[in-house]
Amino acid sequence: MRFLGYLATSAALFAITVGFLALVDALPDTAVSEDAYGGMESFVNISSEAPVRIVAESIDMDVRVNNPLSTDIKILDEALLTGAVRYPESALLGQEGTVLIFGHSSYLPVIYNQAYKAFNNIQKLQAGDIIGVYSGSREYRYRVTSVRLANATEDVVELPSDGKYLALVTCDSFGRKTDRFIVKAEFVRSLAL
Repeated sequence: MRFLGYLATSAALFAITVGFLALVDALPDTAVSEDAYGGMESFVNISSEAPVRIVAESIDMDVRVNNPLSTDIKILDEALLTGAVRYPESALLGQEGTVLIFGHSSYLPVIYNQAYKAFNNIQKLQAGDIIGVYSGSREYRYRVTSVRLANATEDVVELPSDGKYLALVTCDSFGRKTDRFIVKAEFVRSLAL
């Protein structure tokens, strides 16, 4: 009987500990198999001009960018676990249109997965700041034109197609209704790496 009491107490303590660690986002990340993204082919860079990294020195941001092929929310959310994400139907670097990149922002004091802080502080960007977006062969520079807080009920981020633009959007989960910051920037130039 004493052993069963000990076992029950240990199980309860374990459950409370795991629950607390989950609450403060301190659990280790789950290993992701190649098939978790519908096969790695749905999660690879689809062109040499797909973004692979984004840097904003003025806010000390340097983040990996993923390029899933699917707009399925589960796949987009999985991609957010390892960095920022280019929305698959947005423009590629160097194309006319808007490159839409979204990433997590979290201000919890302890974050195990640093991807949850990918876009922390983008609200501190100011008009005129330069953002570098890297492909495998070039750096594309954009100048910030606006930074704003979008209301949780706002469904649409406008993506102009009459020029070359960049839009950065913070998010908790793609498609979830939460307030978010939106940064818009215009293309300045590209440089060979």
